[in-house]
Amino acid sequence: MKKNYYLFNPGRLSRKDNTLKFVPVDENGNAAQAKYLPVEGIKNLYCFGSLDANSALYNFLGKQQITVHFFDYYEHYTGTFYPKEYLQAGKVHIAQTMHYARNSQRMAVARAFIEGASFNMLKNLKYYDNRGKDLSFALEKIEQLRESIPSCADVPTLMGIEGNIRQAYYEGFDLVLDHFSMNGRSKQPPQNEVNALISFGNMMCYTHCLDMIYHTQLNPTISYLHEPGTRRFSLALDLAEIFKPLLVDRLIFRALNTRMIKAKDFDKKVNSCLLKESGKKVFARLWDEKLKETIQHRRLKKKVSYGHLVKLECYKLSKHILEIEPYEPFKAWW
Repeated sequence: MKKNYYLFNPGRLSRKDNTLKFVPVDENGNAAQAKYLPVEGIKNLYCFGSLDANSALYNFLGKQQITVHFFDYYEHYTGTFYPKEYLQAGKVHIAQTMHYARNSQRMAVARAFIEGASFNMLKNLKYYDNRGKDLSFALEKIEQLRESIPSCADVPTLMGIEGNIRQAYYEGFDLVLDHFSMNGRSKQPPQNEVNALISFGNMMCYTHCLDMIYHTQLNPTISYLHEPGTRRFSLALDLAEIFKPLLVDRLIFRALNTRMIKAKDFDKKVNSCLLKESGKKVFARLWDEKLKETIQHRRLKKKVSYGHLVKLECYKLSKHILEIEPYEPFKAWW
């Protein structure tokens, strides 16, 4: 089974026969022992340190359908080496574009994304509210805001409601978490441990959504909630809204409340807080485990992994824009 590989250290990546050779380099430029990665076992490469490679390597990776995601020092997503689209279909591309161009059709999809995302946020808070955490203030506020979603006629208004929902949602984090405080959302850079994990986790969710889109006929640059822009895969941002509460936030609650990730795993400075390599490794391990975890799918009547749920969402969206079946956002039932 193919899996993700995470390169946290800077180094040189090259091809050696049918394997990849990675030579880590320390801060003084000294090379460490080489590591060999079998190509047939690689799904994605996540590069958090500077990577030295040549075009021949990327040609090889492209032929093997291996995607490479890049991140800067501050853990911001900077770009993706995206192999040639091998499933793109003209009919789907045209339909996807037309659904963006027609406001009524675009808004139907955009509202569905926020409907699904806010429902999954409520599901998270209700779980802890039922276990003695009084989150009624956040639950009531979100429920009230959700009532405005169907009447939204344009994206800016809808995004404003989404922002208020997420603010109310994050206000509940300080009660959910036992050992850390969030104190509101902060990013670029994050100001504390919780915000650092949210930024890192959201970035992982975004890249996973992008990977799943790549394996369907959808175009990742044509979106409905987030405005399409230059050099960004905005459809992945749309889909990530639905899955961040399930994949990222639940993982953060577990990692911090069980102390799998501790204060020592963060690098705190005057105006920022970032995950150290130790924290990134723990989160990456937990992330991969979460994507492989399965649930009994109500509609399909079989076990489906969390990671595959995102691809199923892409298929549902494709059916919607082709007018085969109306799109219904994924909503957690557990």
